[in-house]
Amino acid sequence: MTFSWTQHRFAGGSLALDVANSVILRFDPARSVDRFAEPAQLDAFPIAAGEFSAERALFGTPAAVPKPNQASFIAMREAIDGYFRAFVNSEAPPPLLASLLEATAVILRIGARGSLESETAYSALRLLSDTEKKRIRICGNCGWLFIDRSKNRSRIWCDMAVCGNRVKAARHYHARKDRLP
Repeated sequence: MTFSWTQHRFAGGSLALDVANSVILRFDPARSVDRFAEPAQLDAFPIAAGEFSAERALFGTPAAVPKPNQASFIAMREAIDGYFRAFVNSEAPPPLLASLLEATAVILRIGARGSLESETAYSALRLLSDTEKKRIRICGNCGWLFIDRSKNRSRIWCDMAVCGNRVKAARHYHARKDRLP
């Protein structure tokens, strides 16, 4: 399956969250799709990150993940998702933090600076120490992780143009359908 890496795919607000969001419908195992399972998509992601990521000024266009590092990169992605998802749900126990720190340490030992894996590790570590960590949310439509940078911290969708419109359109459709005889 081929995907387009568009602006919406980088709605997380940080490279680490964008990488974690590379699994579509993570919360639904029957429909879940890992975009990085296809090598061409994993190779295309860094180019798109250089264009669309909120942290592109910090990391530029990272180099692709070398084949020997891919398993460690995927393990780090899962640790990022697990920790921050649990953190949002106020359940982040120390073992999840330890897993995240261990996964980033592995990457920082093997990944070259400027590569997607090392820049993702730095992004995750920045999130851990940043005040924006408290602004991380889970999209009410697709389940992606994102940073709520709204003034009143009330965002519920990763991207209003996509997820917000889908939810509102479905709500309108059902309300209208219920009113018809």
